[in-house]
Amino acid sequence: MQSLRMKLKLLILSALFVLAMPAISEEEFLEIEGAPDPAEVAADAAGPNGEIPNDLLDNLDVRLELAVNQFTAPSISRMFDTLQFLMPLPIAEVERKMPARMSLDRADLAIELGFLIADGFLTVQAEQLKDVEKMAKDLSRYGKALGAGERVNRHTAGLLDSAKNGDVPQLKLELSATQRDVEDELVTLKDADLAHLISLGGWIRALEVSSVAVDKQFSPERARKVMRQDIAEYYSDCITGLEPKISARPNYLAIRDLLEEMSKNMNLENGQEPTPGSMKEIRKISTQLVELALKRQQ
Repeated sequence: MQSLRMKLKLLILSALFVLAMPAISEEEFLEIEGAPDPAEVAADAAGPNGEIPNDLLDNLDVRLELAVNQFTAPSISRMFDTLQFLMPLPIAEVERKMPARMSLDRADLAIELGFLIADGFLTVQAEQLKDVEKMAKDLSRYGKALGAGERVNRHTAGLLDSAKNGDVPQLKLELSATQRDVEDELVTLKDADLAHLISLGGWIRALEVSSVAVDKQFSPERARKVMRQDIAEYYSDCITGLEPKISARPNYLAIRDLLEEMSKNMNLENGQEPTPGSMKEIRKISTQLVELALKRQQ
């Protein structure tokens, strides 16, 4: 957190210099211990082209960081808040089991961790608290593999205690804190791209669950909860902004193309209402997104 605050201070100072405000000169800025070139700071903080929709941000502090912090990713817990409006959830129909053998590729691990955290919210939403122990063990395995095991382990005991006490709200808080702590650790390790992949995995899983739920019990009001063009566009931009060795992978290129296609399907103009047909198309694309997201590198 200390390093993040330093990044924010440096960027603010850089912005002051770039805007030619008299409060600080370039020479004064560069005299700060360890201060990089202002242009480099600004470029480093630019992040993806898109902006995170406000309702996917956890709190005001995150919003304040967003303008200068490329590392903030949408909260998986916010994504799953939508699911309470889409009950009943098709738990059996959308059940997925993560591979027993963990990938050696960190990008694969990140997006699978996003699925795992999302499944945690799905488990809690359905109040299947008997499955929390296995989920906690899987979270620990993935956290350790990404170099964030200590941070994840801070929350596993809380997950188990909350499940034992039947405390669903606290379970959700622990899962949300797990994502944020892993993200913080990845930033420290200079793996900010992986923080975005965790969020992407969570959103794809949430989209799959919600699109199936609405397709099975359609109404325009329920469909509007799923047809979020702004979110699809954000993640399309996010993939483009990843480092080339990740963004150029065939499965991520295909995900980006599907997101662009789905964004067009989600575009409702001039009071247009969602239709059962458009919902079926989004469900179809969400299934393809899941398959591509979980396609590991050879």
